[in-house]
Amino acid sequence: MIDGAAPGPAFDVVLIATPGARTEAAEVISYAGGRLVHAVDWSYASDLGAAVIDRPVLMLVAEGVDDDRLGAALPAIRDVAERDDLHVVATFSESQIDMVAGALIGLRVQLLCDISFAEWVGELAVAGRMALEDGLSDRWREDDGERLRRVNAEIARIAELLTRLATRDREIGDDDDEVGDRRQSFSIEPIAVDIDPHMIRQTIRARRMRETFLGKTLFEDPAWDMLLDLFAARLERNRVSVSSLCIAAAVPSTTALRWIGRLTEAGLLERHPDPADRRRAFLALSARAERGMRAYVAAVRKAGLPIV
Repeated sequence: MIDGAAPGPAFDVVLIATPGARTEAAEVISYAGGRLVHAVDWSYASDLGAAVIDRPVLMLVAEGVDDDRLGAALPAIRDVAERDDLHVVATFSESQIDMVAGALIGLRVQLLCDISFAEWVGELAVAGRMALEDGLSDRWREDDGERLRRVNAEIARIAELLTRLATRDREIGDDDDEVGDRRQSFSIEPIAVDIDPHMIRQTIRARRMRETFLGKTLFEDPAWDMLLDLFAARLERNRVSVSSLCIAAAVPSTTALRWIGRLTEAGLLERHPDPADRRRAFLALSARAERGMRAYVAAVRKAGLPIV
């Protein structure tokens, strides 16, 4: 490690990068408190399994790598990461979101799009501590604290809301004596409500219009924006790519990808590989999330309220 590197025991890193990208990547590893144990060129990444010993962090640097090499390597990388439950830190350009993020979502992965050197160091350091301790230590919770608490609290809130609405939908009618009380607390009857996807799209448009008049950064709500977009797409019978969902989130790509990861961990999003091209994947609401969204729309309609 060099001066200024993170304190504490070093974590092992296996680097997948082109030779030209290794110098900067090695510097990031050292500053983050890691130890580079093996470097693999993308051309040989499909044979990654032999290089993975003692559960290192996999560090992928995809910028400048052509699609053919990425497409050949990413499925093998995913297989190794899933098999050994590895932490992955992947950096890539905006044009590579669908290929790289689409292949890796659902893993223990940090997806970093066009980030700064300092951000890269920080994200790798967090992944390294998690790899060493199988979860954040108290110190790292303090270092990374407020962002992680806010993200996890918001995901928990949305998951709880959707689950509660879907559960109430099933519970109505179980006890006729309690129906009146439940209706007073905005419970809903188990009805098959027709939902116009245009209405959901109009809601999304109205949410975006706030930024025109009041500024872009004040109303960021990427988790809900993505759930609305995926719900509209489900109603339209359309598939949604990772890059399209990042746009719908209306936040920087790395932030959107972080939220996609949290929503996937919470069981609200699912990754569906393209059966015609394993290099591609699409995102969709889980069955639980769709039930919750339908219950939410029915509930606000019954209460005479708008979807917001």
